[in-house]
Amino acid sequence: MNAKVNSADNPHRARNYAPLPVTLSRGEGAFLFDVNGRRYVDMMSAYSAVSHGHAHPRILKVLTEQAQRLAVPSRAYYDDRLDAFLTELCALTGLDVALPMNTGAEAVETAIKAARRYGRRVRGLKNPEIIVAEGNFHGRTTTIVGFSSEPAYRDDFGPYGGGFRAVPYGDLAATEAAIGPDTVAIMVEPVQGEAGVIVPPVGWLSGLRKLCDERGLLLIVDEVQAGLGRTGAWFAFQHENVKPDGVMLGKALGGGVLPVSAFVGTRALMDMFTPGSHGSTFGGNTLAAAVGLEALHVMRDEKLVERSRTLGEHMLRRLRNMDSPALRDVRGIGLWAGAEIDPRYATGREVCESLCEKGVLSTVTHHSVVRLSPPLVIAREDLDWALDRFEETLAEFVERARPAKRALAS
Repeated sequence: MNAKVNSADNPHRARNYAPLPVTLSRGEGAFLFDVNGRRYVDMMSAYSAVSHGHAHPRILKVLTEQAQRLAVPSRAYYDDRLDAFLTELCALTGLDVALPMNTGAEAVETAIKAARRYGRRVRGLKNPEIIVAEGNFHGRTTTIVGFSSEPAYRDDFGPYGGGFRAVPYGDLAATEAAIGPDTVAIMVEPVQGEAGVIVPPVGWLSGLRKLCDERGLLLIVDEVQAGLGRTGAWFAFQHENVKPDGVMLGKALGGGVLPVSAFVGTRALMDMFTPGSHGSTFGGNTLAAAVGLEALHVMRDEKLVERSRTLGEHMLRRLRNMDSPALRDVRGIGLWAGAEIDPRYATGREVCESLCEKGVLSTVTHHSVVRLSPPLVIAREDLDWALDRFEETLAEFVERARPAKRALAS
């Protein structure tokens, strides 16, 4: 482990995170380095924000050159970078209009505002309601956590305003039953990442599209984590040939160097925004637009979507072939897996700490699920090395549990 550093004891650090005992100072490709120079394989990629890898040379070149010319002029003026970025986003998604923001949560808030105004102005609804899924994670604002089903995200941050109805994730019948006279939209993640990489039943998303078409509802998908190659397609909604009315993007859109997000939608939905109705000082700034456009081009030129699909198939096959009683379940799609640990052997945190000692960095969600989502640029041999360490870690926890089980038996 690292030499003693002050980070863990810093009284000025808010305790909204519980980091692993490693202090990082540098990143390159699929690797991270600590303050002592030790190298780690990154199996987290900052929740998909570093899908292109750390310090990608093309992205850093654009970042540096653009920062030296113009970075943040304000959206009160036009600039010479934003239009190309927005046009590319629309071409990739098959939608009409893009509105840039900074964080994923801001893109979600933008989608909520658009859907509610659409409900009032187009549908004539007095109190438009949005159907969401239980187990969702759309961000951390007070509006968003107000419709979360996870107590850790929402407890004591109210009061909440309402306007949302939650149904079981992946349950088409429950969704249909929840539609009421004020329903304007269904907003879901095509894969739930923070919930433990939950992949819905085949046909669920296309079923939602059909349901929305029949009932005159909007289908809005949150691709902040799933989008831009993570699932082996540019967007997870493409796995079922679905075209949503709106899609939220973020994370990888910033190329691993900046917060860049966007809400992209049909013209009918995006026409709800008029001058003064929505905005952001930094959203769509010139530097972010240049970096975001290059991030899309790097993904295309280096065939990172295809890499995610082929390496993801390999990773999931290896994980599912691990014959360990400590591994309760493996879920995933593309280069994105949730390995659920049996609590009789270890917690997810304990597994991540052991991996850290071995030179592999990951993270845990919901106490028992280890998330494995490396940068899409990772080499197969490095991926295999990290998976070997994971299998070793499972074996060690199983071995440690044997004396306790023998003692109980006697």
